[in-house]
Amino acid sequence: MNILVVGGGLLGRKTAEQLDAAGHDVSVIDEKEENLLQLSSDFEGVTSVGFPMDIQSLKNAGIENCDAVAVTTADDNLNIAVGQIAKDVFGIPKVIARISDPYRESIYENFGLDTVCPTNMAGEKIVSALLSPLQSKQVSFGLSTVALRAMPVDRRQEGKLLSQWELPSGCSLFGVVKEDGRFFLRTEDFDCRLSFGDAVIIAGKID
Repeated sequence: MNILVVGGGLLGRKTAEQLDAAGHDVSVIDEKEENLLQLSSDFEGVTSVGFPMDIQSLKNAGIENCDAVAVTTADDNLNIAVGQIAKDVFGIPKVIARISDPYRESIYENFGLDTVCPTNMAGEKIVSALLSPLQSKQVSFGLSTVALRAMPVDRRQEGKLLSQWELPSGCSLFGVVKEDGRFFLRTEDFDCRLSFGDAVIIAGKID
C-alpha cells in the first residue's frame, strides 16, 4: 500500500517505521523538520516538510497517489480537518485519525472518519492490568503476531452476552475465562452470559 502519515511525532514516527518495515510505501509529512530527522536510520520512506492543512503541502507529500492516510498529530482539531481533506478533497478510501479526547469520538464518526484513541487504549490496559490476574500475551503465527488481552467484566457489563462485548477496532472475540477458571473458546455455536469476575479475551493482529 501507498500510505501517508500526517504528523512526525512519537506516534507518527512509530506508525511510519512499522509500515515501512512491513514493506509498504510510506511518506511522512510534518511542519517541523527536526521531527522528521528523528525517524529511524532504517526508514526507507519519503519525508516532506509542510503544514498538513495546506493542500499543496499534502500534494507535495504524495497524497494524490495514496491508498490510505494516517493522521497522527497531537491536535484533535487538526486531525479532524486533515482527515476531512483527505476523504473529501482527495477521495482517500481509508483514513485513520488519532483522537486524544475520547469524548469527542462521536464528532469524528459524524465525519465518517475511523479513529484510534490512545487514551482509551491506555486506560483499558491499565484497568485490565490492575483488576485481572490474567496477563496479556503475544503469540506469533509465521510472520504475524497476535496480541491476546484479558478484559475484566465489571458491574456495568454483568449479565450481558459475550457476543455483545464492544470490541476495539481491529479486534475480535477469542473467548472468556469464567471466575472459577474455566475457559470457553468463542465460536459461532457458543455464547454465554457474563458475570462479574469473568475476563473476556480479545485478539488483535499487531503486525
